[in-house]
Amino acid sequence: MRDGGFEANLDAQWSVGTRLHGGYLLAVLGRAAVETAGDGHPHVTAVSGTFIEPPAPGKADVHVRTLRVGRTVAQVQAELAQEGRTRLVSLITLGVLDDADPWWSSEEPVELPDIDACFLAPVDPPGADFPVPLMDVVEEHINPAHLAFAFGNPTRRGEIASWQRLADGSDWDPLSLLVALDPVPPVSFDLGAPGWVPTIQLTAYIRRLPASGPVRVRLRATDVTSDRMDETAHIWDDKGRLVAQATQLAAIRLPS
Repeated sequence: MRDGGFEANLDAQWSVGTRLHGGYLLAVLGRAAVETAGDGHPHVTAVSGTFIEPPAPGKADVHVRTLRVGRTVAQVQAELAQEGRTRLVSLITLGVLDDADPWWSSEEPVELPDIDACFLAPVDPPGADFPVPLMDVVEEHINPAHLAFAFGNPTRRGEIASWQRLADGSDWDPLSLLVALDPVPPVSFDLGAPGWVPTIQLTAYIRRLPASGPVRVRLRATDVTSDRMDETAHIWDDKGRLVAQATQLAAIRLPS
């Protein structure tokens, strides 16, 4: 393994409003880390990202620094910068994933109606002040029972669940799962706080290679305090196996 410098072209398609999606940005750093690691550690297995400033679409510099290389695990630091300013720093653990069933798990797949009975999130959500270009590349079918916020009557249970699949028909992989782990809309919408929710820090674990087909995503809030909210996401593949999970801390503007 060697340290590496890369030039990335950040695609505005992977945006929410005018801001690039956090999971997409972590996937960009993860891809650079995998390229640096080589064949011995082909998969991202854990990522911890700190979002310092939002980058703009277009050219960006990515630098990967090796921290440790072992037989089964490689650990690196990846940084994304624009105009000489660091925008995102991530610690990434690499290894080899397989598609084996879990030896033990306490998490059952979230129950959802059939995908065709769920609401397909549009690029231009009704009542929203901005478009969500991300919805042209990620098809998100939201549980209708979790859409009360769209009619001005949030349940305040702090949960939104959905089916997700890639619009071009590609299968999910360890990098693209980082996008699914940062769902839109944020669960704050179900709490009656529909404003902007920028990510401060996100930690993700990729557990196994997902089966072909859509994935189930459950997003929950645990605590909202002092204009900060934590969200926990779990993803199950088409075989009902937990394939990824994440916790993030986000800023939130609480209603008066």
